[in-house]
Amino acid sequence: MDDLHELDEFEDALIDRFKRHPVLADVTRLADEDFAEILLQRRFLSLAFTPAYDLAIDLLEDEAGLRIARVILREEYPDDSGHTRSHREDMTEDLIRLGVPRKEIVESTPTAATTAAITDTLGLIADAGRQGSPDLRLLTFLRFWGEVLVSVEYELLWPRMEPVLIQNGENRSRFYYPHYVHDAKARSLATVSLLSGTHSDRLGMRVSELLAREDGAECFREIEEGALRLKETFYDQFRPMVPVPES
Repeated sequence: MDDLHELDEFEDALIDRFKRHPVLADVTRLADEDFAEILLQRRFLSLAFTPAYDLAIDLLEDEAGLRIARVILREEYPDDSGHTRSHREDMTEDLIRLGVPRKEIVESTPTAATTAAITDTLGLIADAGRQGSPDLRLLTFLRFWGEVLVSVEYELLWPRMEPVLIQNGENRSRFYYPHYVHDAKARSLATVSLLSGTHSDRLGMRVSELLAREDGAECFREIEEGALRLKETFYDQFRPMVPVPES
């Protein structure tokens, strides 16, 4: 069985591969309207975040993992009084601050590739619940697809947003920057602890415990590769937007 250090190296290699995707690597060179279109399509993936978590929760049996997933899901809706915006509303506010007209948000529809990314995500979760080591598979997916890679996405998109969302030294982002920080892999699987505060590390703690209990390295690798392919396929639809380098 691979030890946690080896799995961390495997995971970090996947993260580096994702960072090299042409769309994310060259995001600062995209036309303004193309960048806005990516954010509008990415919004639909964000809207699918809670159904994905709900489906995984339905399939999980591990009580410790269930509690972590429930807490993360409930943080998407900060209060039950109706006075505080959900994270999805915060995203819309950031989009408007970035100059995307509300009319474009209202009229945007998911592309075929975006729809497929959502459908395939739910399919992968359902499949994980049917296979061996379902709790390990499901928690690994939630952590990598829903937290680690999301933080990486926003880390790479942030330089394009920063000049607009930081004004007079004040960071006015309510969605993108907070999720870049709070979803990040702050500690390795081998060193994560109960003191770790990010969503990735909360889930990582339980994933590490399950990996120590069962021979699940191959499950871990399979799920993380599948999660990365979902992300890469989504961004592949925007490859034609990337300017061709001048010869």
